[in-house]
Amino acid sequence: MDRLFHLGGKVAVVTGASSGLGRRAALALGAAGAMVVGVARRQAELESLCREIGFAAAYVVGDVTDRDGLPALVEAISTPFGPPDIVVHAAGINTREAADDVTAEGWDMTLSLNLSAPFFLSQALVPAMKAKGWGRIVNFASLQTTRAFPGGIAYGATKGGIAQLTRAMAEAWSPHGITANAIGPGFFPTELTQAVFSDPDRAARNAAQTCIGRNGRMEDIDGPILFLCSDASAYVTGQVLMVDGGFTAK
Repeated sequence: MDRLFHLGGKVAVVTGASSGLGRRAALALGAAGAMVVGVARRQAELESLCREIGFAAAYVVGDVTDRDGLPALVEAISTPFGPPDIVVHAAGINTREAADDVTAEGWDMTLSLNLSAPFFLSQALVPAMKAKGWGRIVNFASLQTTRAFPGGIAYGATKGGIAQLTRAMAEAWSPHGITANAIGPGFFPTELTQAVFSDPDRAARNAAQTCIGRNGRMEDIDGPILFLCSDASAYVTGQVLMVDGGFTAK
């Protein structure tokens, strides 16, 4: 059974790898044998990630929303170990602007990073996956893929879009051996949710909303990410896997 989850010989690129669930995903993939390329804008954090993974890791400092720079970004990603077999889109932003206060700048930035970047980077990496007849795309959805939260109108719009983007990617590319799925995390202690966890009462209310009775721990993402990035999920595509302790079940 180990071979189903082993990623030896596979190249994985993870965006948003400098912190949070992106960093955790990169560590999990590296521990499973993948050669990992982390992409983010903070060099020091990426260097720390590579030291923790070990010799089969590299990083690229870049902005995934820069479409003009996409060819150079893809070349940089593919240089250390070859074109990626796996792409995990963990980079994201939540401006937390109330509907009446949403700015054009905040809206455009949110859509560009959370929704447009996963598509255009995947589109640029798919030809190499097609040539191998094997690929894995993992997007990051959210509780707000199906739920409306205060101050989340732009973020929620992108995460609702991620669900349909994932299905459309599966329809387009799965005939070529490329699966496309999404992980929908519940509340995990990351930079993106710092405002939630800095309020103990709010964090407790969120934990009580789950079926399990607690908020997410970083290690809770390891199994789902390995499943969706490995041969174990060969017949799974176009799906959103909620990793939320049953928050959306209640």
